[in-house]
Amino acid sequence: MEQVRSFIAIELPDEVKTGLSQLQARLKVGEQPWVKWVDTDSIHLTLKFLGNVAINRTGEITRAMEVAVQGISPFELKVKELGVFPNLRRVQVVWVGISGEVDKISQLQQNLESNLARLGFAPESRPFTPHLTLARLRDRASLEERQRLGQLIVGTRFEEAYTFKVEAISLMKSQLTREGAIYSRISSVGLKKPTMY
Repeated sequence: MEQVRSFIAIELPDEVKTGLSQLQARLKVGEQPWVKWVDTDSIHLTLKFLGNVAINRTGEITRAMEVAVQGISPFELKVKELGVFPNLRRVQVVWVGISGEVDKISQLQQNLESNLARLGFAPESRPFTPHLTLARLRDRASLEERQRLGQLIVGTRFEEAYTFKVEAISLMKSQLTREGAIYSRISSVGLKKPTMY
């Protein structure tokens, strides 16, 4: 049975991607062969990574997504603030934070976790921290290089706040190539305004 590497995510509008691209350009100073920058066209807000899934299971995953969005109306998120995992002295991931109606995104993510657990997908052990990944450091990056990037991030101001409306969640396919991952949408589920009786 053919398998697809997949995840559930919120796709970003173009103006947010453009803003992130401009931010990346300000961080790309000098030679940084030890930094792998994420292509801004493929930046998304991951809600749940599923791994390799048999292609004939995408329908039941989409149905689990439909159940997860019930009772959650469209909401607004804000992209702001630059940060790193795990810390500035040992940078491994560079990200921008998410604020706004984060209670709704947390509820949505918890709904997905519990619905997908019933289908046999293991729940995420780490707490959910909504963020957008800008870059990852390669394993060969030295401690000094990690610290240098940390200092650059501390000195970079990211004051623009991009607000966008979340109206759908998508089941995405990830194809790993030598140039990086290529993402395509398998299915999408819209958030609905609750009906008034």
